[in-house]
Amino acid sequence: MISVFEATIRGPKNEMLSREITRHPGAVCIVPLDGSTVTMIRQYRCAADQYLLEIPAGKRDIDGETPEETAKRELIEEVGLSAGKIHLLGEYYNSPGFCDEYSYCYLATDCVPVPDSRQGTEEEYMEIVHINLDDVPQMITEKRIVDAKSIVGLMLAKEHVR
Repeated sequence: MISVFEATIRGPKNEMLSREITRHPGAVCIVPLDGSTVTMIRQYRCAADQYLLEIPAGKRDIDGETPEETAKRELIEEVGLSAGKIHLLGEYYNSPGFCDEYSYCYLATDCVPVPDSRQGTEEEYMEIVHINLDDVPQMITEKRIVDAKSIVGLMLAKEHVR
């Protein structure tokens, strides 16, 4: 899944520097949009020790699966929706100061429910929440959305549908 190693690099003054690097398989995130309604999830995040409101997302941990295929699979697994249309909104490094995780962010529209698709242990504890895309900037300002991938994805989606 992930690995951590120590890298030695040459600094700007030719000095040797040590850096811890985390290798990550990459990830996807998806903004499921129906009109102006976004389907999100609220789930407990142990590292943050709180429940966070997030867009569906997941690791690219299946060999040979394209980012788009991963996005479609995660959308079904996490919120029980199948995307009729999927559009790449953007790509980015999540935290390049220590990690090589690279993410692909998608907009999913014309979604249809997939019955009995939320079967996993994690999904059992995820609450599905619907928000209005127009409320996103205020929700970010009020710290109701503090997850970086969600902020990036929602703002990219908001710009895309303008």
